[in-house]
Amino acid sequence: MNLVKALFTVSSMTLLSRILGFVRDAVIARMFGAGAVTDAFFVAFRLPNLLRRMFAEGAFSQAFVPIFAEVRNRHGEDAARHLAVHCAGALVLVLSVVTAVGILLAPLVVMVTAPGFARDPDTFRLTVDLLRVTFPYILFISLTALAAGILNSHSRFTIPALAPALLNISFVVAALVVAPHLERPVMALAWGALVGGILQLALQWPVLRQIGYALRPRVDLRDAGMRRVARQMGPALFGVSIGQISLLINTVFASFLAVGSVSWLYYADRLMEFPTGLLGAALGTILLPSLSRHYADDDREAFSTLLDWGLRLTLLLAAPASVGLALLATPLVATLFLHGAFDVHDLEMTRQALWAYAAGLLGLIMVKVLAPGFYARQNIRTPVKIGIATLAVTQALNLVLVLPLGHAGLALGIGLGACFNASLLLFFLRKHAIYQPVAGWSRFLAQLGFGLLMMSAVLWWLSPSQPVWIGWSLLERTWHLTLVVLAGAAVYFAALFAAGMRVSDYTRRGAL
Repeated sequence: MNLVKALFTVSSMTLLSRILGFVRDAVIARMFGAGAVTDAFFVAFRLPNLLRRMFAEGAFSQAFVPIFAEVRNRHGEDAARHLAVHCAGALVLVLSVVTAVGILLAPLVVMVTAPGFARDPDTFRLTVDLLRVTFPYILFISLTALAAGILNSHSRFTIPALAPALLNISFVVAALVVAPHLERPVMALAWGALVGGILQLALQWPVLRQIGYALRPRVDLRDAGMRRVARQMGPALFGVSIGQISLLINTVFASFLAVGSVSWLYYADRLMEFPTGLLGAALGTILLPSLSRHYADDDREAFSTLLDWGLRLTLLLAAPASVGLALLATPLVATLFLHGAFDVHDLEMTRQALWAYAAGLLGLIMVKVLAPGFYARQNIRTPVKIGIATLAVTQALNLVLVLPLGHAGLALGIGLGACFNASLLLFFLRKHAIYQPVAGWSRFLAQLGFGLLMMSAVLWWLSPSQPVWIGWSLLERTWHLTLVVLAGAAVYFAALFAAGMRVSDYTRRGAL
């Protein structure tokens, strides 16, 4: 399996999903703006979305994929199928209970996650109603994550990477077609989220059947493989929860700030998630199965070399993304969101949050590449301990930064906390001799620095002032932003080439 080709496949599908995501957010911004109604929806969708990251993409994937790869490697496909159906049964059982409790206790959940909404009974009631519709999303998206883990372990990356695009399409259709016919139009977004979760699972099911995994969930709490995954999920769930708890605490803080703060953070976060999904999530997705197989084969050198490749590729692609977000904050926000109900004040507030997120973007992406170095070895405890320290540091930063910087302080605290997290992960990978850097890092960093310097100069030179961007039409903004981004990318890669870097330096194959 060519890892660069796999990365290109996953990133391409993720790019399509992110573009549709921006269409979705532009539609939401145009129709609903950034106010109490959007604050209510973003809070209502954030909780099931956080649970998705905890149960699905987070704890479950980290526990399931390495054990599934080991069982498949050592005991064959029949044993792997046996493990999959029992894990599916356990997921359905546990998450059905979680969903039912979430729907029943929705008012209490909103009171805990957004207590500031209690000041406005209408916003509070709307958030509760939205949450009750979106909560079942967690059940369908968790089964989607199980399917994706199986497909990725079989080097079938395309369909799992494409699936999230269906969620964005569902949102857009709900906003444009369904919302105008509802008494409370924003409720259409909640139904769009639920339908999107179902569609993502439906897309992957036929591909599972093609490779012999016609999953029929079976509940057997005594199954040894399932219990092993559950034991790994315990600390993994705790570890992933730490990061999500931090985001929930940020929502609590934001609910007490100016009206629109939750929405400004959401729109900035969406821009920040473009490179984290395109690079971090994509690299993590292709690295975890290969690292798990290298560990199962006890090939320490290949394990370390693959991590080194992932780190260099991360810096090569994430560093310019971080600089680009900071330098192009105004044109990005103006082009994507400055329409309809989203006004110039919303642009300024969202830009401040985006600047803050950009400062920690590299750390956010590095975590997604470094953490699989532990998960592939079925070592969950070390990332958990690091996560606890990160939570403490992040919340200390929030307390210090929220007063002078408001909502932007919360974004900066998240970003700096991620950098702290990545630094500790790298330190312990080195300390335990899991990762040994390959020669050539000094030259690589010099080449990278030269490329970033040249790119920054071009972006700065080509970008007009804020009033100019605001004065342009949508077509003019889109055309000029595209031109600036392409020019910056071209100069960056040309500078790397001039400094001696070649594409062949990063071509490698992973374990099959």
